[in-house]
Amino acid sequence: MQDDCFNFRANLTMLTDFYEFTMVNGYFVKGIGDKTAYFDMFFRKVPDDGGYAIIAGIEQLVEYLKTLKFTPEDIGYMRSKGIFDERFLSYLENFRFECDVWAIPEGTPIFPGEPIVTVRGPIIQAQFIETMVLLTINHQSLIATKANRMVRAAGERPVFEFGSRRAQGGDGSILGARAAFIGGCKGTSCVMVDRDFGVPAVGTMAHSWVQAFSCEYDAFCAYAEIYPENCVFLVDTYNALKLGIPNAIKASRDVLEPKGRRMKGIRLDSGDIAYLSKKARAMLDDAGYPDAKIMASNSLDEFIIRDLLVQGACIDSFGIGERLITSRSEPVFGGVYKLAAVEDENGEIIPKIKISENVEKITTPHFKQVHRLYDRKNNKAIADVVTLFDESIPEDKPYLLFDPMYNWKKKLVSNFYARPLLEPLFIKGKCVYQKKSIESLQAYCLSQVDTLWSEVTRFENPHRYYVDLSKKLWDIKQSLLQAY
Repeated sequence: MQDDCFNFRANLTMLTDFYEFTMVNGYFVKGIGDKTAYFDMFFRKVPDDGGYAIIAGIEQLVEYLKTLKFTPEDIGYMRSKGIFDERFLSYLENFRFECDVWAIPEGTPIFPGEPIVTVRGPIIQAQFIETMVLLTINHQSLIATKANRMVRAAGERPVFEFGSRRAQGGDGSILGARAAFIGGCKGTSCVMVDRDFGVPAVGTMAHSWVQAFSCEYDAFCAYAEIYPENCVFLVDTYNALKLGIPNAIKASRDVLEPKGRRMKGIRLDSGDIAYLSKKARAMLDDAGYPDAKIMASNSLDEFIIRDLLVQGACIDSFGIGERLITSRSEPVFGGVYKLAAVEDENGEIIPKIKISENVEKITTPHFKQVHRLYDRKNNKAIADVVTLFDESIPEDKPYLLFDPMYNWKKKLVSNFYARPLLEPLFIKGKCVYQKKSIESLQAYCLSQVDTLWSEVTRFENPHRYYVDLSKKLWDIKQSLLQAY
């Protein structure tokens, strides 16, 4: 596995919105480019009306920030626009990243309204990175969230990501498959993701393999001769029950068994999967292949998987393409990046707020931390509390939770422990993030989802998981609302 997971990509410094440049040039010209600013990334709504999301993409954000630089070609392009100050362009030529960055660990369940990435540093820098922070975290969090829903629907049956050919471009395929694995998938069809990230690549044959031979039986025999250790036959090129499954059984007997091998299974990619899988299971069992597995593909999602299993489908694993890699049911994560505070000349934090007639769009000001409260008896998550960054939650006495919008809704919790979620990635521009294996990220993700109550994880009408504000932070927010 390669150390630099971004070595297949070009310099992405210029992958930003044009208004980032107009703003940071303006900050520079006005002499406030070095003003310390605090920005938060957060999201407002869980995709698919789910109960939670999964954060992913942290390692790619780290790699982007570590390699942030402006090339002579970048500077030449900026100069050609004719609107940027030459002193600003000189600053870019000698650019060095100097911000502090915190983030909730990759694979953690996250909820609307809480900061999931926080950036503190010169406003000229903290502003500029907005687009890549959002692009990186939004995309992978979307796919990791969708994958986790599908994995939960499948239960103990493995789910594989098969979406490379349906993804929106190369990065959508590669980084989407990475995120899907973090969310719980067991492997991917994408070879590059195996090479660069260590996500197991899987796959056997397409219908074209079968069509390339004079008959289906010959195609299966040829494949069995070449790959006797891992023979999974795609049986629905012509007719799964009348031709495909009988030919798979015959090829296994004629080619594999003389070598002391057996077919691993079959794949169904069309038709009534529930009906076909039950018939296939009976045929395989009757032929002496009760150990042969049945994989299903063909435009699946979490709801179809759930329905198939309710109908008693005999499926051992699922291969999912377009509805996973594009999160087709809701293909936008919707994270935003907003200014939360600045520092004055004395280093005092001045909270900033954005106000809207849409209550959900009113931001929470100040430099913040997120604390997750867990029940000591069962380690289940109770609620998240957004506090001032240096504020702690005492665990030795009851703590009062209250809804930030409907503050008459209150709950006194006790016998809990609190875990701060935002962890440092960069301190004064120096990377302090420790790279993790993809396997450990997946294991962490699944263990953290297990801390959520089943009422939160159900697909339809999930229980709302509360993200509350500390009393100190709520008072600051109210004072700013009243002031404006």
